[in-house]
Amino acid sequence: MGSSAVIYLVRHSKAGERRVWTGEDVDRPLSKTGWKQSQAVARRLSKKKITALYSSPYVRCMQTLEPLGALAGLPVQSEQRLFEDEPFEPVLDLINEVENGAVLCSHGDIIPAVINALVRRGMEVDTPPDWGKASVWVLRRKGDRITRGKVWPPPALAAKSAKK
Repeated sequence: MGSSAVIYLVRHSKAGERRVWTGEDVDRPLSKTGWKQSQAVARRLSKKKITALYSSPYVRCMQTLEPLGALAGLPVQSEQRLFEDEPFEPVLDLINEVENGAVLCSHGDIIPAVINALVRRGMEVDTPPDWGKASVWVLRRKGDRITRGKVWPPPALAAKSAKK
């Protein structure tokens, strides 16, 4: 199967701490470490055949895909179905609708629910699960089914920057 029959599901990079953020959570941006994670994810994904970028409207998700958008020359499209604290079933529909090579960015509650649902539908997983921020699930599609999945763990950052 060619690399074009793949969809990427990204957990947003590290954001500022929820407990100290005073604004609406939807507006909480990436931290310095989160921006570095996003740049590392962008470098890795930019080597793939990326066709479209879809993100939860949350600022931290949109920002996670911005570096990839800049490298790939693609806009980051807001997609309500990737919203946090919502049912995961609409994300399964979205995965069926998007073009091969699409990148979707969502949250730590949605991604495990989606992966577990895909497993129940017969997807084989080639790696131990990793739900860390800036992890990337690589979902292989055959026809209208996701048949295989594996996860790239969050990018390793230099120890100095990982503490920020």
